[in-house]
Formats: sequence, C-alpha cells, structure tokens
Amino acid sequence: MNSHVFTFAGATLNALGSGALWWPEESLLCVSDLHLCKSERVARRSGQSLPPYETRDTLNRLTSDVAHTKPKVVVCLGDSFDDLTAAAALSEAERLWITRLQAGRRWIWIEGNHDPGPIAFGGDHLREAKFGRLIFRHIAQPDAMAEISGHYHPKAHVQARGRRISRPAFLYDTERLILPAYGTYTGGLRSNSTVLESLMDPKALAILTGPVPTCVPMPR
Repeated sequence: MNSHVFTFAGATLNALGSGALWWPEESLLCVSDLHLCKSERVARRSGQSLPPYETRDTLNRLTSDVAHTKPKVVVCLGDSFDDLTAAAALSEAERLWITRLQAGRRWIWIEGNHDPGPIAFGGDHLREAKFGRLIFRHIAQPDAMAEISGHYHPKAHVQARGRRISRPAFLYDTERLILPAYGTYTGGLRSNSTVLESLMDPKALAILTGPVPTCVPMPR
C-alpha cells in the first residue's frame, strides 16, 4: 500500500496515494468529499451529460482501501453525496455496496455543505467527531487545533523532469490537516489560492497523491 507516513498533533498518520488517510493506532480510515452521484446532479441541474460511472469508480477505490487497511472506523469527512437528491438517486446495487462496506465497523458520516442533515444510510451522522486530540469536521475553522477537514479539494504542483505535475494533495501544518477530495468527479483548488494560503502556516507541507506520495513544502 503506497503511503507517506507523517506525524500530526502527536498522531502517526499515513497519507495514502489514493487520497485516503489511515491512522493505524485508532484503526481509522478517513476519506473526504466523495461527491457520489455527481453526474446525476450535473444532469439534473444543467442538462449536461457526464459518463455516469464515477460513483462505482469511487466506491471501487474505497473498497480497495478498506480491504488493505481493514479499519474498525471509517470517517467520511463531508460532501459524501453531491446533494441529498443525488443520494436518493443511488442505485440499489450501490446502496448495497455501501452497506457491505459498513458491515462490522463503525461508520461516521460527517455533515458537509452539499449533504447537510440526516441521510438515509446506516452509520452515525455527526456534525463533527473527536478521536483523542484530533477533531474531524468538514470545513476548517479559524484558530482550530488538531483539526482534520476537507471541503477545499486542495491540489499542489511540482516541477519534475522538466515538466509541471499537478495532483490532489494533503496540506498540513502543526494544527491543521486538510484532505484532498476522494471522489472521481471532483476538481481541485490550488494550494497557492488565497483561502488556502490564509489557512495554512507559512511552514505548511503538501503531500501529493499518486503512485508514490511525495511530501514537499506547500507550493505558494
């Protein structure tokens, strides 16, 4: 399993190449911004047709990460569904797929801005969750401590072999960790955007996802 091991707020964490976060000590797997059924929402709102395979692709990758880590707890860090109508549009096969992933473990759905309020799926539905010192929520809050969040879909770029490589990325400093979006149909916000630069400490680092997760100073 390709990963980059790092320490955050006293916890030893693994940034997986897929964009998931693995915390071995707590047997906890965390993913953010799945945006399941985004193609349905785009078609419903704009009439634009996208290949409707992103939900299965996202669930396939999540299934692989669950199989490799065998977590006791899974935290979905908000915007798991593109909106509540999209959640209702999941096929029966996809609903059963999620049910199978949930079996035998605690599953926590954190409330996001795309999927607020109760969702008709098993598991716990929370605004935020705390494990040890770490607090899990969807959107970063000012002056937060030991906070893990998502929402911004961060991405970072580096120069390698004479070309520019841009990938979804984890961003972290001493008190804040922002996860990349896990969903297949999710864009990204560059790490040098005003909002991410204002949130992150000047010495923040970025871990680029992919076959070999790479840690670099956060590009600004």
